[in-house]
Amino acid sequence: MSKYPASYIQYLAHFHGDRDYFECHEILEEYWKATDAGNKKSVWVGLILLAVSAYHHRRDNFSGANRTLEKAAEIFSADFNSLNRLGINPVALAETLKKRKKLLRNRMPYSSFNLPIDDPDLIKLCQEECKQNGFSWGDKSDLEDQDLIHRHAFRDRSDVISDRQMALEERKNRRHR
Repeated sequence: MSKYPASYIQYLAHFHGDRDYFECHEILEEYWKATDAGNKKSVWVGLILLAVSAYHHRRDNFSGANRTLEKAAEIFSADFNSLNRLGINPVALAETLKKRKKLLRNRMPYSSFNLPIDDPDLIKLCQEECKQNGFSWGDKSDLEDQDLIHRHAFRDRSDVISDRQMALEERKNRRHR
């Protein structure tokens, strides 16, 4: 039994393995909503925003990447204890984020980066997760993989569209009562 949530291990495996930042966002958002919903200052939100920033940066959306990175950095700077509990070195992370901000300010192209994980047991768990998913820990992002780079454009949104349509119908029905 790990002291880390399975969703967090999956997030880290994708973040450092196949670099599927969209999947990182999806995995951790679901976990956050189930455990700490509504807390916009949660370390989970910071990690989600960090993945979103990397996703935007890889797509050359510098303003979106910078905006989400700034929000993530603000959350992390206020919660060093949570980062420590998650096996992340908060001082090294702050330095990493500072370097990422500089890249974005200078409109430099995306490059893969790793989170400063201090816990060797966590790294081992993540490496095992990567192996189970068929990718390697520490691989660089495949900048030729258009599905990876533009994941949001290829995802199935039928459930979101259906939910929105049902909510719209519900509002219409309430108005006509």
